[in-house]
Amino acid sequence: QTTSSAIKGAIQLGIGYTVGNLTSKPDRDVLMQDFYVVESVFLPSEGSNLTPAHHFPDFRFKTYAPLAFRYFRELFGIKPDDYLYSICSEPLIELSNPGASGSLFFVTSDDEFIIKTVQHKEAEFLQKLLPGYYMNLNQNPRTLLPKFYGLYCVHSGGINIRIVVMNNVLPRALKMHFTYDLKGSTYKRRASRKEREKSNPTFKDLDFLQDMHEGLNFDSETHSALMKTLQRDCRVLESFKIMDYSLLLGIHILNSNIKEKEGESSQSTSDPKRPGGQKVLYSTAMESIQGPGKSGESVTTETTNTMGGIPAKSQKGEKLLLFMGIIDILQSYRLMKKLEHSWKALVYDGDTVSVHRPSFYADRFLKFMNTRVFKKAQALKPSPSKKRCNSITTLKATSQEIVCAVSQEWKNEKHGILAEGQSYASLDEEVLGSHHRPDLVLSTPSLNEAASLATTISSSSLNADEHYQCEQPMLYSSSKGLPSSSTFTSEGSAIYLTPEQSTLETENDNASVLDVYL
Repeated sequence: QTTSSAIKGAIQLGIGYTVGNLTSKPDRDVLMQDFYVVESVFLPSEGSNLTPAHHFPDFRFKTYAPLAFRYFRELFGIKPDDYLYSICSEPLIELSNPGASGSLFFVTSDDEFIIKTVQHKEAEFLQKLLPGYYMNLNQNPRTLLPKFYGLYCVHSGGINIRIVVMNNVLPRALKMHFTYDLKGSTYKRRASRKEREKSNPTFKDLDFLQDMHEGLNFDSETHSALMKTLQRDCRVLESFKIMDYSLLLGIHILNSNIKEKEGESSQSTSDPKRPGGQKVLYSTAMESIQGPGKSGESVTTETTNTMGGIPAKSQKGEKLLLFMGIIDILQSYRLMKKLEHSWKALVYDGDTVSVHRPSFYADRFLKFMNTRVFKKAQALKPSPSKKRCNSITTLKATSQEIVCAVSQEWKNEKHGILAEGQSYASLDEEVLGSHHRPDLVLSTPSLNEAASLATTISSSSLNADEHYQCEQPMLYSSSKGLPSSSTFTSEGSAIYLTPEQSTLETENDNASVLDVYL
């Protein structure tokens, strides 16, 4: 029943006092007992020797695991001055809450931090989670999991208000044209009528499948980095027996409105009064999914104009910026959740409800993200030669990928390339890029020939010498028709055909490498 202005004021006073007090404590390693420390201070309205006077009701402010959270803030490059300036310099902004939890949400004026009220059980669970969370962040600070920067409790008028400070996933400086809360379940996963009437509604799984039924397209490198990050995070949550979490996904359509861009540039200007002006490390979506292989410079150049959004394309070909993070991870699969799942499973299909055991929940969540939401772009680059394009279309129509590359580089590294194998997308580009020997692009064999070839190859002997010379019309090894021998090798489901040069062909600079996919 406490007014939100009193809560906001008490939060700012309490955090200002405790973080300022913490700077006097020397730096040291985090010990196990540090995760369970609770510090408490009483702040009367008239003030005291240690605390300032204020115009709010008297309250007691508790800080949980102050040294552990100080370590987390340092890990993400948050200096105490920046932390205090973000939270305490300007009034906190209250956000509307689309969830069913009834939590209050506040965002700092500089858009860096979200402050959320949590229930007693959730705060208790976060305390138990801290040692494992500490270990996970040490191993991998790049994660889509929430970054917790502080856990506090305001005790006023006989009630406890527990709050947690986290990273802000969706920047307000960019307009989010669509916001989704995705769990991978379908039971009652549609935004309510009341939610749809809001100016910025948060939609759910069924709404996403209806609006973006083709999913969102990424280039292969970004897609694999994103899916690896999600898989790693889901395994961590599963190990903590956590379920019912969501992926908060904000979609900004680029070039949708020039005015929006102007507003964005004016809002994103740095505050001259801000000390240091350092941004939080690993806080943007793009930084969260990029592994240690990426250099910091490439991150900064990409995030300068996009505010750290992940580039993608919609089914209509629109350029998008995506902002995302896993939220609501403080739901443990305890007795009440087990009972809730058992009851819902009796009435509805048990596999479609959101509450489920952690291992099943993680697998379903990942499958939904990989097959329905995030997809790898399979676009071909346009080629100046229609003939070449047509030949590739024909190849794809018969479900075969046959590639020929004839440069000097390939001649030297032929065996290494065969061992590594390549993605279909890169193979397509190589076919389109072979300007020297267009006659080497294979014509498509008929289905009968393909079947007979497959049958012959799958026999016990995969090495072909003169025996396969009779099938030479299918396997154009050279435009001159000079005799050559071929070697078949099988790796997994791919069968490779490597023509070997005969002594007559040694004068020719161009060696041939043919990969046959059946």
